[in-house]
Amino acid sequence: MGLQEKVMTEMKAAMKAKDTVALESLRAIKSAILLAQTEKGGGDGLSEEDEVKLVQKLVKQRKDSAAIFTEQGRSDLAEPELAQVNVISKFLPAQLTAEEVEKVVVRTIADVGASGMKDMGKVMGLVSKELSGQADGKTISTIVKQKLAK
Repeated sequence: MGLQEKVMTEMKAAMKAKDTVALESLRAIKSAILLAQTEKGGGDGLSEEDEVKLVQKLVKQRKDSAAIFTEQGRSDLAEPELAQVNVISKFLPAQLTAEEVEKVVVRTIADVGASGMKDMGKVMGLVSKELSGQADGKTISTIVKQKLAK
């Protein structure tokens, strides 16, 4: 079952449960899927990789918004954003821990023979591709910087 079918199933359940936060979050996913499909010219729909990227983007947008609201002392606006993050992130693959990401980064650095910050782009590209959807770019970037700075 693709992402669109899962979202529709969850939407029906949220409507029956009168869960407005979940419903709003699911509608955002559905809207993003439809926009992405029309951008690509319809056709078969989105690949699984595209679906994961789309959901990651939605989660990141809400986390960024919540951080800005929190900075400005607007917890009343930050809380709904974080609640939506919880609903939307259910559609992402299981996220790896920092230790698991670190193992992949160390292995990739050894494979590539990276020896400093000049090789960061090469390492980031390979690790990001390997961990697509399983870790966010910010976590990967932080760990790569730590390992290459040594």
